[in-house]
Amino acid sequence: MKSIIEKSDHLATVQHEAPPVRWALISLSLSMLLSSLGTSIANVGLPTLAQAFNAPFQQVQWVVLAYLLAITTLIVSVGRLGDIIGRRRLMLGGITLFTLASALCSIAPTLWLLITARVVQGLGAAIMMVLTMAMVGEAVPKEKTGSAMGLLGTMSAVGTALGPTLGGVLIGLFGWPSLFFINLPLGVFTLVLAHRYLPKDHKSSQATQTKFDVMGTVLLVLTLAAYALAMTMGRGSFGQINMTLLVLALFGLGLFVLTESRTAAPLIRMTTFRNPVLSAGFAMSALVTTVVMATLVVGPFYLSGALGLDPAHVGMVMSSGPIVAALTGAPAGRLVDRLGAYPMGIAGLIGMTIGASLLTLLPSGFGIPGYIAPLAVITGGYALFQAANNTAVMTNIQPDQRGAISGMLNLSRNLGLITGASLMGAVFAMGSATANLLTAPPESVVSGMRVTFAVAAGLIILAISIAFAGQSISRRTLH
Repeated sequence: MKSIIEKSDHLATVQHEAPPVRWALISLSLSMLLSSLGTSIANVGLPTLAQAFNAPFQQVQWVVLAYLLAITTLIVSVGRLGDIIGRRRLMLGGITLFTLASALCSIAPTLWLLITARVVQGLGAAIMMVLTMAMVGEAVPKEKTGSAMGLLGTMSAVGTALGPTLGGVLIGLFGWPSLFFINLPLGVFTLVLAHRYLPKDHKSSQATQTKFDVMGTVLLVLTLAAYALAMTMGRGSFGQINMTLLVLALFGLGLFVLTESRTAAPLIRMTTFRNPVLSAGFAMSALVTTVVMATLVVGPFYLSGALGLDPAHVGMVMSSGPIVAALTGAPAGRLVDRLGAYPMGIAGLIGMTIGASLLTLLPSGFGIPGYIAPLAVITGGYALFQAANNTAVMTNIQPDQRGAISGMLNLSRNLGLITGASLMGAVFAMGSATANLLTAPPESVVSGMRVTFAVAAGLIILAISIAFAGQSISRRTLH
């Protein structure tokens, strides 16, 4: 009886000492919000920055591109580093780095110093993006993982949707430095919450003894940089430089795989891809975000070229997608917890297929509602899929691999966005059968949209096939 009382007292003490789940989740949510806001808020300021620094668009666009490249190239490495040195420690460092870099951006006297500061800010954002998902397993009970993933998806969508509107207001009131200075009070608040409420790192002798794979990191960074530049340079045209970079990326990938297979403590364990749930999750994430990017690439051309909307109304209609994702993210997470990740993931993919198919069938005569309704179906389905897929991938993995797996999941998402911007833009141009999309007649734009979303529907069907295959292989392995 005495031992039972002692155990209950010890349990009460542990529960009392454990950080409140709600505040830990708020600090993680703010980290996700800040990192996604850092991407979308800068886009609206490009024309103003071009005037302020008297620079051409080709140079000013690096303010956005440098941030995305830093995140994409470093996202796996920082995840693995968190596994080794401690996720809480690295998370606090990432928030601090993001906040200080934001302050430097706001006072940058030259364009190139601003771009350099954005690279540093992107490093901080990469840490925040990866470790928010990796730390869910430590900060939230397992049965609430889906709800937590849904909330993080909501905050990511809110940051994306809020960026252009907030950025426009800030520029109008305070000028371009305010685009970055706004992160200072938000970053400090997030840092205070994270320091107070995030669970402390558990010291692991295996993690302490593990060496960081420097060679693998360098190879992966160079490979991802080559691929990202191949997909983004040239503003839609794919020339000799793009092809050279793509070949270098493929060569780098082969060298990276060879190096990792011979390294005692690899950055990415090649055996990870033998897990059908993880492999399917990564592949589906890349395919689905490629389709999501199609709505962002094709949407403005269709709304302005086919429906004749001015830029202000184009922005309002385009924001409906992230708004739907923000509203459906948390409920989607609760559905995942209640009904399971696999069925809800399939339901989300089916919803996206229906939405993409509707955009190929609905004629432009339906006007704005004919675009918003299918877009809402696509983004709602995406929110459900994302909550389910993130939960499936991040559950039932080794604790010392959470950072690396989270990094790979985020990497697959970013590669999908980058590929989608290039690939779906090329499909749209081909479907429109015109050299200049800005002067294309409405019927050409409508034709291009239908071809693009027919391809998009095909990509989602491929993702569904991968989901079925992954589940089938997983069941056979268990039996």
